[in-house]
Amino acid sequence: MSDRIAAYLVATGRLLPTLIIGGLGGVLAYWLHLPLPWLLGALIATTVCSLAGARLRSPGGSRKAVLVIIGVMLGSAFTPDMSGDIARWSASFAIMLLATASMMALSVWFGRRVAGYSLETALYAGVPGGVSAITLMAAETQADLRAVGVTHAVRILVLLVAIPPMLNMMGHVDIGSTSTLNLTRWRSMPALDDAMLLIGAGVLGMWLGRRLHLPNPLLFGPVILSGALHATGVTDATMPPLIVALAQIVIGVSVGTRFGGVSLLTMGHNLLMAVLQALALLVMALAAAWLGHLLTGYSQAAALLAYMPGGAPELSLVALSLNIDPAFVTSHHLLRLTLLVLLLPVLLKLFRRLPMP
Repeated sequence: MSDRIAAYLVATGRLLPTLIIGGLGGVLAYWLHLPLPWLLGALIATTVCSLAGARLRSPGGSRKAVLVIIGVMLGSAFTPDMSGDIARWSASFAIMLLATASMMALSVWFGRRVAGYSLETALYAGVPGGVSAITLMAAETQADLRAVGVTHAVRILVLLVAIPPMLNMMGHVDIGSTSTLNLTRWRSMPALDDAMLLIGAGVLGMWLGRRLHLPNPLLFGPVILSGALHATGVTDATMPPLIVALAQIVIGVSVGTRFGGVSLLTMGHNLLMAVLQALALLVMALAAAWLGHLLTGYSQAAALLAYMPGGAPELSLVALSLNIDPAFVTSHHLLRLTLLVLLLPVLLKLFRRLPMP
């Protein structure tokens, strides 16, 4: 037991510089009244340091714990009086799946014809989301894991940086007003019985997610249990803002540290290809969101976050932080990742049979 405690303390000490850099980036962004300050501030600060050559430790174990917390937080968005109806959600799901298929086709074509990747690398690098599960699946093939990892990391970075100006452009969301909270709000905590329910949803949700073999089980298992508790009216408790801010910092640094050891010179080609692909998929997501808004009546902002290609924890956390229909956004990412993980082996066999130059 003492050895485990010592190992945990050593790991925490090694992670501390990363968290300090991310926290300082979040504080600066908060002080400047930037949108999504804790997430983007931590992300930008650690990305700059990583690309500059700093060896920052990735928050592996901490990120797993934060995923559970985010799952519980997202579940609180499923309230008894949810306005969404089955027909409208079904129509939106269909649009999202069509957009995902189009993104996959473009990504594989781009990876093969433009970037010059192998079929396996193009396929796994082009999957719109599920970086953790997809990387594990890619490791069992001949895919270039460095190219796959960089492509997913760059895509998430581009999406998160692009969200504030895109939402401002839409005019549906005032994201500038979400940065300021008074001291009373920062110190708010749920009642003891509600806190125990939330903790139970997180702990049992981890088991449920693994039992159901969900993609990203640490996130979506707690979403299901917490969502059930909130949708049935058992509790209406939410996570305190301080924990939400800390979760954003950890998620931000987990993206930024993915660029550790990435040389701009040697990885220049992969980085350029990843940026171009991310921008193309972003345009497709924007077009799909506009169509979804017209056909279903959901806000274009909610549809955009739901249809964006990847980063389920990050995008769902953005929806929660900005109060942009997080239940709607989370449900779309859960459906997409589940189908992608199930269908990827089939898609790989299909693409191998198709004539590819």
